[in-house]
Amino acid sequence: MSMQALIKGERERSKAGKLFLLFSIILLALNMRSPITSVGPLTAMIRDNLGISSTTAGALTTVPLLAFAVLSPFASKMARKFGMEVVLFGALLILTAGLALRPIGGVTTLFTGTLLIGIAIALCNVLMPAFVKRNFAHQIGLVTGFYAMSMNLTGALASGFSIPIATSSDFGWRAAVGFWLIPAGIAIIVWLSQMTHIRHPIKTEKSTYEKASLLTSSLAWKVTAFMGIQSLLFYSLVAWLPEILQEQGMSAGASGWMLSMIQFAQLPVTFIVPIIADKMSNQRPLVVITSLLLIVGLSGILLGLTEFVLLWVIMIGTGGGFAFSLVMMFFSLRTRNSFEAADLSGMAQSAGYLFAAMGPALFGAMHDFMNGWTLPILLLIGASICLFIVGMGAAKEGYVKEKTV
Repeated sequence: MSMQALIKGERERSKAGKLFLLFSIILLALNMRSPITSVGPLTAMIRDNLGISSTTAGALTTVPLLAFAVLSPFASKMARKFGMEVVLFGALLILTAGLALRPIGGVTTLFTGTLLIGIAIALCNVLMPAFVKRNFAHQIGLVTGFYAMSMNLTGALASGFSIPIATSSDFGWRAAVGFWLIPAGIAIIVWLSQMTHIRHPIKTEKSTYEKASLLTSSLAWKVTAFMGIQSLLFYSLVAWLPEILQEQGMSAGASGWMLSMIQFAQLPVTFIVPIIADKMSNQRPLVVITSLLLIVGLSGILLGLTEFVLLWVIMIGTGGGFAFSLVMMFFSLRTRNSFEAADLSGMAQSAGYLFAAMGPALFGAMHDFMNGWTLPILLLIGASICLFIVGMGAAKEGYVKEKTV
């Protein structure tokens, strides 16, 4: 399909069609974090019920990250061959299958379902920024804010309600992880309608630039490093923050809600920051705020100042919201078109999640070996400093490939 036809197709979409498309994006985003964040508060419960080690339990968070790393480079290729809408709908089907499989058996089905969930979310993670850039070229910040906020909303609810659902049901943790089949099913129904609405999925024969150029672009690698570090911070905290707080004297239910509070704190930030970032020539002031919030919040947790724990988690959540919003915007702001955005997103998420995947299992192993959380938290503080360094480069105005081919 030519670029002229592509643009014409977008102009022909009615206002109602645009609103329905936005609704579809929000519904999909509601399923992009909850399947993972719902597991964090249940880690100890799953570990004890299935008789596995802390390292194996930590791998429940690591497996999706590895899937993100392996699948991300292929997402843009699949989108060019089949159309973005078709790939996103297929991802929803895979996600639902994983959600259904995860709670029905033992260790094997748990990890198989988790792998399927990781595959599905990997495709969505890569294509959503490109999908938004293509369909809402003049409202990138606003629409990115909507879907980022939606992701964090259900992510927060999943963390907070996991323990209450598990303890109030005869099925325990299985009920808590299986619950998220409901929003996935609703999203499938809506996206099925979207498939009939979009009669001609957008395809292209080849990328509009040489993909090898990304590997020689220092800006692309800075965006990739920013992606990896912020992901390591988030998923390490998702996996282990509840247990860290429990060892400092907090109850299991309360620690789960502290993880939720981190994500609730992200909600206004993930909506507002993309809009602000979209209007700035460079985003360096936002990077400074990001790192300061993370360093101070993590230091409070490290020092065990539990009387201020709510303040620490709000600071961590706000900083994490800044970081996530910025990297989502970098995929659009540092590229010239939607497929270039998809390829940068694929590169950044592949290498970034491969790096992030080390976090949860490594921190679990450190805890088992050292019987404490001091060193893992110190590493997170160090990662926040590194986030500042690479972020100042990624936030500089420019494109990953200055000259299109």
